[in-house]
Amino acid sequence: MPRQESPKSDAPKNGIPGPAELTETVAKIAEKSQQIVTRFLKHQGQGLHADPFNIGSAFLEMTAHMMGNPEMVFKAHASLWRGYMELWQNTARVMSGEEVPPVVEPEPGDRRFRHQEWEENSVFDFIKQSYLLTSRWLAATVREVEGMDEKTAQKVDFYTRHFIDALSPSNFVLSNPEVLRTTIETKGENLVQGLDNMIADLDRGDGRLAITMTDRDAFKIGENIAVTPGKVVFQNELMQLIQYAPTTQKVRRRPLLIVTPWINKYYILDLSPKNSFVQWALDQGHTLFI
Repeated sequence: MPRQESPKSDAPKNGIPGPAELTETVAKIAEKSQQIVTRFLKHQGQGLHADPFNIGSAFLEMTAHMMGNPEMVFKAHASLWRGYMELWQNTARVMSGEEVPPVVEPEPGDRRFRHQEWEENSVFDFIKQSYLLTSRWLAATVREVEGMDEKTAQKVDFYTRHFIDALSPSNFVLSNPEVLRTTIETKGENLVQGLDNMIADLDRGDGRLAITMTDRDAFKIGENIAVTPGKVVFQNELMQLIQYAPTTQKVRRRPLLIVTPWINKYYILDLSPKNSFVQWALDQGHTLFI
């Protein structure tokens, strides 16, 4: 009998997208990325200072002090080199089948590296330890620089820590095993969705990132949040004063006025009937103003 050949297909094998799917996803990512760049560039140069916090001058001052102490710089580089040598040797032993304790481990509670592949996969384990080794060395080296005033030293330390966090391998697709696996399983749609979210955040912030952590349409005031009856009895350009309807036949002589923190909305005290302080205060006979 002649051999029957199955038709060729671009269907993914073992969750890996086929050429057609991969091409389509890459095209989507390129399109979304271009939209993000366009939105970003559109709002550049509109009265924005290139370095509004004078970060550059602080780091230039730190560099000058470091260059004035070559012995400290040499010791710092020697320390980093020793750490890398130990890591390379340990990684070679691990890849040959030995069980070797890590050179450096994440701090307790560091959720960036909680996925099991950060430990079980030798490649990702090496990436993780390389990052931790370098980041801790950099942070320690910056703190050891002498000669800066306290304000400049704090500024350099603050932005160095942010720089270190931004370069974490957990922030990049190819160096994050969990994201990489999800990308393969979803054929890249997770990246497309993420770019869509970023575009929406840029549009919401008029060119600046206005990151949304919750569903903005999940709650409607007066329906499933801030449901206790009341009305605005006074307002000006800075505030509104709300008086809530009494729930008892008699009320206390002295009214209760609450001034909520500026960072919170008033309905933090009136989330739902079950945990509403507003409702509780009214039931106690208070005339309540917020």
